Amino acid sequence: MKTKVGLWIDHRKASIVTITENGDEMELEISRAEKHVRRPGDSPLKKCYESEQIPAEDICQRIITTHLNHYYDAVIASICEAESILIFGPGEAKGELKKRLETKKIEGRIAAVETADKMTKSQIAAKVRQYFARQQQAIS
Repeated sequence: MKTKVGLWIDHRKASIVTITENGDEMELEISRAEKHVRRPGDSPLKKCYESEQIPAEDICQRIITTHLNHYYDAVIASICEAESILIFGPGEAKGELKKRLETKKIEGRIAAVETADKMTKSQIAAKVRQYFARQQQAIS
């Protein structure tokens, strides 16, 4: 049996389900990316908000992008041995990961990219098992 991987991903975390002939296992990858970079010590209530203290928007975006790229690379390292990959999740992260997989020349292994809302671990595992069971039935 070939190794199959399904992963639910957003910008905060990735739940990775690996299905092999020995069963399936789940691992979690956490992102360090923050949507908003915060400045320590300042608060609008303290009236210490100076424009020079606010980091430029492009600098903040570069920091977030760098963190996300490291996060995507860690996810890719976890799934690179898979023969077939199902990617699903609620936001833009699934498309960003797909593009990153294309740059790594792994896009041929992507079985599908689907939109899915927030899910529990057991829902994620069940969705991955059901998807690959349906795929196996379609082949047979």
